[in-house]
Amino acid sequence: MLTFHPVDLTRMEMEAARCNIDLPIEQTAAWAAYDEEIDGREPWGAFLVKRDDVLVALISLTRNSTHGFDFLWAHHAPVWLAPPTPGEEEEFCRALSTMVRGRDSRIVFARLALMAETPSSTQVLTTIPYDTTVIVDLTGTPEDILSRMKTRGRRDVRKAIRESGLTCADETERALVSFSEYYQVMEDTAKRDGFVPHPLSHYEAMVNALGTRHCRIFAGRVDGDVVCWTLATISGTVATRYYAALSTDAMRRHAADTLMLYECTSLGEAGCTSYDLMAIGSPFSPTLNGLNVFKTKFAKEVTPVAPDRDIAIRPVLYGSLKAARTVQHWLRRA
Repeated sequence: MLTFHPVDLTRMEMEAARCNIDLPIEQTAAWAAYDEEIDGREPWGAFLVKRDDVLVALISLTRNSTHGFDFLWAHHAPVWLAPPTPGEEEEFCRALSTMVRGRDSRIVFARLALMAETPSSTQVLTTIPYDTTVIVDLTGTPEDILSRMKTRGRRDVRKAIRESGLTCADETERALVSFSEYYQVMEDTAKRDGFVPHPLSHYEAMVNALGTRHCRIFAGRVDGDVVCWTLATISGTVATRYYAALSTDAMRRHAADTLMLYECTSLGEAGCTSYDLMAIGSPFSPTLNGLNVFKTKFAKEVTPVAPDRDIAIRPVLYGSLKAARTVQHWLRRA
């Protein structure tokens, strides 16, 4: 039987360190500080999950309040000490549901990262989940990092370095003072690629809350102007390429390829051993296929990950929300 033992995030991080686990950045106290700065979010609880008093998983959940209902989101969690079986994931879902219902009657559903489609889980109500990513090995020299890329990746990076005219730098301290010039590039990216960016305050809150220990802004400039940038997070030895923006003019220069090698080298020098590029397309998430051409050239293999899935805490209300969402999609298509 699984039992949930509430702890603060400092204790959860200590337990993870004791087990030689680098927690996902979203499962840390630094991320909780960021969540507290965003309207509609707040840390809900962190837990050590045990079976017969033996630790098997860790999880931190954030309350999200939106459109008149509340749900919990455990980004990239639960974090298991050993890979779970589908049966163990289902056991976890049932135990979590019971625990949440006993603590907070306002929660409609919880969103977890589950490798298996368990009987208790369903496709997410909102957002686009993914089950595949690209992880770049950062160990060794820049030439070592290049050697582990696909042939296409090595060729594109070397060509970009020769021809892009890009000057790359770690501009984290500069971004902490003002994020405005970086946000202008994000607005250009969003307009070109057809998405709505977060407001400027979202990125400012993230950089300031995570700080230089857990966040880096890498930027590429041409004639002094920012033309591309990346926001990378750091948790232990694991770096994650969380956000990136590229001006339309810089696309023709292949500026992102130049910046990518700079990011990898800088993060490796900072002690990171892996760099998660986050989310590529697959049969599970075909709408993300447009990311594959760029990201997959930086590693010879792709990596499966547990995608987000919802578990209903209040099934009747969750069913109503799902039905309303289906109607919205139908109306948009019509």
